Amino acid sequence: MSLIIFLVTLGATLATGVPVAFALIICAVTMGFALDMFDPQIITQRLIVGANNFSLLAIPFFLLAGELMNAGGMSKRIIAFAMAFVGHLRGGLGVVAIFAAIILASLSGSAAADTAALISILLPMMRQSGHDEARSVGLMASGGIIAPIIPPSIAYIIFGVATNLSISQLFMAGIVPGAMMGLSALAVWIFLARREDVAPMPRIAWPERRAAVRAALWSLGLPAIILGGIRFGVVTPTEAAVIAAVYALFVGIFIHRELKLSDLFTVFRNAALTTSVVMLLAAAALATSWFISIADLSGIVLDLVAPLVDHPKILLLAIMALVLVIGTMLDMGPTILILAPVLLPVVEQAGINPIYFGVIFVINTAIGLVTPPVGIVLSVASGVSGVPMHKVAKGSLPFLAAQVGVLILLVLVPQLVLWPLEWLK
Repeated sequence: MSLIIFLVTLGATLATGVPVAFALIICAVTMGFALDMFDPQIITQRLIVGANNFSLLAIPFFLLAGELMNAGGMSKRIIAFAMAFVGHLRGGLGVVAIFAAIILASLSGSAAADTAALISILLPMMRQSGHDEARSVGLMASGGIIAPIIPPSIAYIIFGVATNLSISQLFMAGIVPGAMMGLSALAVWIFLARREDVAPMPRIAWPERRAAVRAALWSLGLPAIILGGIRFGVVTPTEAAVIAAVYALFVGIFIHRELKLSDLFTVFRNAALTTSVVMLLAAAALATSWFISIADLSGIVLDLVAPLVDHPKILLLAIMALVLVIGTMLDMGPTILILAPVLLPVVEQAGINPIYFGVIFVINTAIGLVTPPVGIVLSVASGVSGVPMHKVAKGSLPFLAAQVGVLILLVLVPQLVLWPLEWLK
């Protein structure tokens, strides 16, 4: 009965246009009544406890770091660096987009920010070269969703907080799958680019390549600092987020000298606005998850899927199909916060590694960012490029299919995640 009440309340509130955070608070209230333990003080207390989490402090700092990188010129130097080395290849601008997306993903962890940076810089050149506009934007949108998969990732932070798993291990486990997602989109682009009558760009001379490396050196140093610090236990993910923000501020002001003091208000305001949305959502979801635990919804779900527990791969495929469908209707954060606490005990009962499950779950929700009707990355890509959303969605389909193929491969071959994780640990 509790599961039905939760699903009906959530579905009804979302269908009537209630914002997700408030829909989750309403779910907490209705479940409190259903469990005969409703008390406004409990709801308030759980909201405060949900937001009062040290690990969540990484979110505002990584968001701030991303804003500072874009405003301080780090993002465009990464793209220029990729352009210098792979821009001359067949379909070179698309190759640049994917390589730059992988590098940017290791800097900011924000799919929307990376997509906007890629499109604003590369799309004019791709239009001028004669590439199909919708396909080009679709490629960069598909490249943008690598950001939540490769660390530092806000999605892993949210998943770790919601499930009490190690965020550091989630970070390490996401490196190889994130690269696979990018390379799958790259392979499709190269195949399609061979069918276009677009002349490749001229090869960049080595003196200019060396200049591009020097210009991007400070930007390329940040992933090494973040991942190296976490890998060797020097810093926690939260401390790494603070270092990333301070580093980006220093480089933007004193090294690249593109970030002015007058820009800081806008940068901090943008980061604060995004943070407030994410933190309210996290607080509401964690309040609801407390009632989910009291009602033992995980146990109810486990009873429903009991026949699949002895068949882990079939269970995972079923869960991934469910999450893929839900991801078309909900954004990444709500999907993680609502489903992860319910599903994790189920997959643990089936003997599935929880860190591995966290990685493929996040990959699944990242794919949802480029699926209509909600797909936030589709909205960003359409807004920045001026291409209608339905054309962007159509242009991203070949790359989306390849990335879904990677997800299925990771479900069928868990060692692709687990073996690199063991080495990186």
